Order: sequence, then C-alpha cells, then structure tokens
Amino acid sequence: MPNTVLSGLARKIVDLGVLDEQVVVKTCQAAGEQEVTFVEQLVAAETIDCLTIATISSQEFGIPLFDLGAMDFELCPISLVDEKLIRRHKTLPLYKRGSILYVAISDPAHLQGLDEIKFHVGMNVEPVLVEHDKLTKAITDLIEAETTRHEGLDDTDLDDIDFSEQDDDLQSASDEDGPDVDDTPIVRFVNKVILDAVNKGASDLHFEPYEHTYRVRFRIDGILQEITSPPSTLAKKIAARIKVMSRLDISERRVPQDGRMKMKLSRNRVIDFRVSTCPTLFGEKVVMRILDPTSAQLGIDALGYDEEQKRLFLEAIHRPYGMVLVTGPTGSGKTVSLYTALNILNTQDRNISTAEDPAEINLPGINQVNVNPKAGLTFAGALKSFLRQDPDIIMIGEIRDLETGEIAVKAAQTGHLVLSTLHTNDAPKTLTRLVNMGVAPFNIASAVNLIIAQRLGRRLCSHCKEPADIPHQALIEEGFRPDEVDKLVIYKAVGCDKCTGGYKGRVGIYQVMPISEAMSKIIMENGNSIQLAEQAKKEGIPDLYQSGLEKVRQGILSLEELHRVIVD
Repeated sequence: MPNTVLSGLARKIVDLGVLDEQVVVKTCQAAGEQEVTFVEQLVAAETIDCLTIATISSQEFGIPLFDLGAMDFELCPISLVDEKLIRRHKTLPLYKRGSILYVAISDPAHLQGLDEIKFHVGMNVEPVLVEHDKLTKAITDLIEAETTRHEGLDDTDLDDIDFSEQDDDLQSASDEDGPDVDDTPIVRFVNKVILDAVNKGASDLHFEPYEHTYRVRFRIDGILQEITSPPSTLAKKIAARIKVMSRLDISERRVPQDGRMKMKLSRNRVIDFRVSTCPTLFGEKVVMRILDPTSAQLGIDALGYDEEQKRLFLEAIHRPYGMVLVTGPTGSGKTVSLYTALNILNTQDRNISTAEDPAEINLPGINQVNVNPKAGLTFAGALKSFLRQDPDIIMIGEIRDLETGEIAVKAAQTGHLVLSTLHTNDAPKTLTRLVNMGVAPFNIASAVNLIIAQRLGRRLCSHCKEPADIPHQALIEEGFRPDEVDKLVIYKAVGCDKCTGGYKGRVGIYQVMPISEAMSKIIMENGNSIQLAEQAKKEGIPDLYQSGLEKVRQGILSLEELHRVIVD
C-alpha cells in the first residue's frame, strides 16, 4: 500500500510518531481483509490503547472527547434509538437536550451511522468521542439490562435466523396440549439470550428446569456462569421454542433429541448451533453448543504453541502420509486444532474429506460428512467410502472402536494423511489406548507420526493481573528451577471491567510428542504408557504440566488456573 493512501486518523497516528508507518499500513490492510473499521482493527491488534486512539481522533476530527466512566447510564435515553441501529453502528445515545441528541461514537470515520440515527429519531445528532472498549461494554451492559427482563423485550437481529434441520426424517410436530410456541415474549426472550451468548463469547448455553426455579447459564472461557433466572412456569415454553427453532419434535418430551439451527449475524458471518435436549425430573434441559466458524480461522499463532511445538505440528501435517492424533477431554479445543490444520492444508491440489459427528464448522473446499449410525453411516463406513474417492487427507472426528482405528491406520500406511482425535489424558496414554482398543502394535508404530495432548486454560487479563507473593520454596515445589525463582514474577488474577474474574480468553497448553524410533520400539515390544512417558522425558519433550509452567513464566497463566486444568 503506498504511503499516500494513509489519511485521516491513520496518517495522524504516523505523524505523531505513535506507531510506525509500516505497522499502520498493515493495520489498514488487515481491516480491509477482515471487513472491519480501522479503529476496530487497531483495538483488536492491541498495538495502541483505546484512550490514545480516542484522544488522537478527537484532535484530528474536532469532536469533543468524553469519559464514559463518568456517565450515569441510568440517564441514557437508550429507548430513543432502535437496538439494531445501536449494535450495527456501535453508537450509544448519551443525552437529549431539546431537539439535539448527543451520541457516543468511537470511530469518527463511520459517520453514516449518525445520519441513519438522525433519520429514525427525527432529531439533530451531535457526536461525542469515547474509548472503543468502554463504548462496547456500555452498549452490551445497557442493552442487556434493558432487554433481559421478560416484559418489554425488543426484537433483535435473531428474528432473521435461518434454521436448518439436523435429520431429514425428524419433523416438527404440533402439540395441541403443549405450550404456545408462538408466544411472542418467549420468542424474543430466547432470541435475546442466544444473541447475548454470542456477544459474550460463550461456547455453550444451558437452559435448566428445577422444581421451583429455572436458570440460564453460559459457559464462558470454560466456566459456567448463571446469566438469568426466568420464572419456572416458562420452562416448557422455552424448551418448545428452542425445539421449534432446531426442527425437533415438540410433542416428544420423554427421550433425548439432537438438532441444529443457524443464525445469520451479517452478510459474511453465520453461526451454527448444535442443540441437545434431555428429559429431567422437572422438564427438559436444553444445551446449545455455539459453533462459530471464525474459531477455525484463528491461525496457528493464536493457539498458544511455543516455537518448537509449532514446528513439530507443521512438519507433521505437511507429511504426505501418516497419522496425527489430537487428544484431550471434551472442551479442550481438539476440534479447533484439527480445523486449524485443515485450513492450512486446504489448497486446490488436495482432496480433503472429513467424517464428523456432527460436522461442527463448515469449511468451503473440504468434503464434510456427518456420520449417521441410525442410517448405517458410521465412522468406519465413511472411511471406507473416502478411500474409494482418491483422497489426500482424511479427518475423522473421533476413533471410537477397533474397526475405525484399523481402517484409519491402514489409510495412514497407504499414502494418506489422517487426522483424528482420541479421549485420553496425555500423549503417551494415547498409544496404549489404541493397543487396548485392539489395533496391532506394529501398525501403530508405523502409522502414527505425532500426538498432541492439550488443555485450555483461562488467560490472565493483561489489564489487571498483578504479581503474586509466593514463597521461593513453594515455587520450587511447583516445578520451577531453584536458580530461576529469585527473578521469577508469577502473576495472579485480580478482576476489572475488561475481563471476567481476572481472566479474558483462553490459551492452549500442549504436549507435542513426535513418535521416535525408540518410542516405536517400545510400542512394538508392548510397552506401557509409563515407559513411553519416560522416553519422551529423555527426548526433552515437556509434558502438559511443564508446558503450563512455561506459560506461567510468561505471565499468561496463573498457578491456580494451571492446577484447575491439569492434575499433576
């Protein structure tokens, strides 16, 4: 991008020497590629703080600067502007004086939104510059406070959800004796809760009926948090509404059901939901898993591998044949790791097929198959079909049985790259798990190239984390070297308005174990996981706990979080 293209805020930032011109140019390019504004990209990249952006914007565009921290939000006339306009243009009405409405903005280059607000409210609109992070939080908090109450809920963008069926043979049924699923307040309430979950970055939603109460919880950064507690009398209506959205049978409440639904947030962003219902003592519990395709496009650098682990990972997935296994408990990020690999490998000269239960994220250019045991389509059946379709790369959602394991191993031995997952605690146990499943040891030794064991830990908030006062002896007992504890700074979670309990986002903790000749020999001699772990240690491969300690050293994890996700 030529230098002359920089103008406005971008040029001002360079002229003031706040950022190097090359960094600003790259930010502009990234904003164009991501289809976001320059200010949003600056904030996302964390190359400059929000207050500095707002101050420079105020000087450049002559718009007054205001600190939202000094605002009494109860006085905001938020009802004057439609919620859709507030969300779409990231603006917030602050104060009404006569025929003038003062509106908070964080990006002065995005003034067309003010024109639309002016048209809808029939008043003159004056912009006020505020910090981007404070504005985003204020909008979320105010709209949530305004609309999570059951009465008076406004329509949201979820009214335009495009729903799709999970199974063609599962039809929605009418229920004359059941709840009125078209009850408008219920529709709005469910839509609002789902949209809040997406905006808060939740991975799962839990709708839980009890004898006298009902609660809705979100899983955010791996931890469940109660969000709202509507009246328990609404339990049947809420469950019925979600079942209608997911094309499930609303007349069947005695057995579990699985379905899917889709939400279109914008022209370029669609989010899928996997829905599961389960009959409990006091009604149906509904759990919704949010399947956001953007999570598969983070790139390997965002996953948390150190340089050596990253090198081993990339080297293994670029081999023409062999097997790469990712292991860990449910919710440890295995799917994201596999999809990241598929994104890297997804080129026009490769034929890639996946068998999943179900396919969580749609990836253009990859042939994705949902296994359907009821119809006779199992993982093993899908694999056999793939091998007749000239594949280069095969991804199996999970190796669950001997037949699937044997076919996968044979595919890896006959010129195909196979990616899959297993549920084991660490990398060495994965190999013995395959043996216990019935796969011949010599086949395992010749097929498996790399095993990745992983967990997800909550990342310390960079804005509020503080050094923790931990005795040197305690640090040594944790596994740190005696020669490093004097200079070591360990951080603890504090909590601020930018995070949740001192944590913001998650980071992967990995054990990346390539299968060496010595390990292959142990496998073929029917060695156990303890022998494999000892060999991995001899070869300098850190286990999960040691990898976690390295992230503690870097100030990314707290010791408390490391102990929560990894039992040493």
